[in-house]
Amino acid sequence: MVAGLATADSITNPDEMFAKAGINLIKARATHVDTNQKIVALSDGREISYDKMILAVGASQIVPMLEGRDLDGVFTLRQVPDAEKIRAFLQERKPKRLVFIGAGFISLEMAALLSASRPGDYNITVVGRRARPLPFMLDTEMAVKVEKYLVENGLSIKMGAEATRILGRDGRVSGVALAGGQSLDADMVIIGVGARANLELAKDMGLDIGTFGVKVNKYLETSNPDILAAGDCIEKQHFITKKPVPGQIRGPAVIQGRLAAKRLAGYAIEFPGVLMSTAVKLFDKTFAATGLTEVQAQDTEGIETVSAVVDSRSKHGMISGTKPWTIKLVFHKETQKLIGGQIISDSQAPAKEIDTVSALILGGKTIADLTTFICAGHPDCSSEPSLEPIAIAAEQCLQKLGQ
Repeated sequence: MVAGLATADSITNPDEMFAKAGINLIKARATHVDTNQKIVALSDGREISYDKMILAVGASQIVPMLEGRDLDGVFTLRQVPDAEKIRAFLQERKPKRLVFIGAGFISLEMAALLSASRPGDYNITVVGRRARPLPFMLDTEMAVKVEKYLVENGLSIKMGAEATRILGRDGRVSGVALAGGQSLDADMVIIGVGARANLELAKDMGLDIGTFGVKVNKYLETSNPDILAAGDCIEKQHFITKKPVPGQIRGPAVIQGRLAAKRLAGYAIEFPGVLMSTAVKLFDKTFAATGLTEVQAQDTEGIETVSAVVDSRSKHGMISGTKPWTIKLVFHKETQKLIGGQIISDSQAPAKEIDTVSALILGGKTIADLTTFICAGHPDCSSEPSLEPIAIAAEQCLQKLGQ
């Protein structure tokens, strides 16, 4: 939407959709919930009663306590109104020097889309505190390829750099100061450093709160038996580590919405946890990841790993127009179970194999299991069966273990 590739109407549900489904849509903010009387007070003065409730109040963008964060020309992106403000600023002010604070997939995707939409019109710099971009998605040997590719496409990438202050002149942003004394000129600054669960209403209701959001059980039920919660406002459990994580990604939120509805309908289907599966398209390459990176497994979880990186191609070698792609698989060395995967692809189709990797992790598959992985091979839409990279990665790991 920021780059003009989508409209607000195309990414939001129309009111008539709810009416046709027999849903009473009320546009007002819930200001207080009396859980004893089961009454919700609304910002327009009305009160409504409930038997069961689903709390899905989302999350808000984290804004670092930087001096100058309130200057004209400083933005965050979380909701449609944020995108509309950014789009209007770009059209009306025509800024040339754009600085993105944060090197996660949202910042990088927006930077790439804006650069590609108006080649040469923007001088774009991305500032990230970590050593490499996409630090929670990719290991170093994969992330260095991302950084090199972005630089080749005209972006300035400053990793291992920390923004300490947003500079201004006459109430408008003029630059970003970095630790160490360097500063960057800027006509516009976009901050993308994560989100935090909206917990005001949950706390008012007396619900149990975890480290990252509202605590729920496997059925998305809160500490109040008549209140369920789902989406970005709740704390999730990582499928592999079983530890709490924020997991503020669209995929889990969609499934949780469906699961909460099923629970109200009487089903008892457990939410399995999250693998933090993500994908992003930057210029003409697609990057995807699921599960744990090798760094997360080793440094954070103390898991000894074995891994392999395999280069592949989008079609059989005899077909013209083949495009390269690379996959990395990470296994738990002791159990030999698959715990993570990462993909870099010049073609969008192979990047969807990250969902295959997720399914294999959820199924508890091991190195030996994956050596027998058989793909649906076709010359025009996959690499040769003899070069299926998931099976080859497993073969390489098997050799590393000496088995």
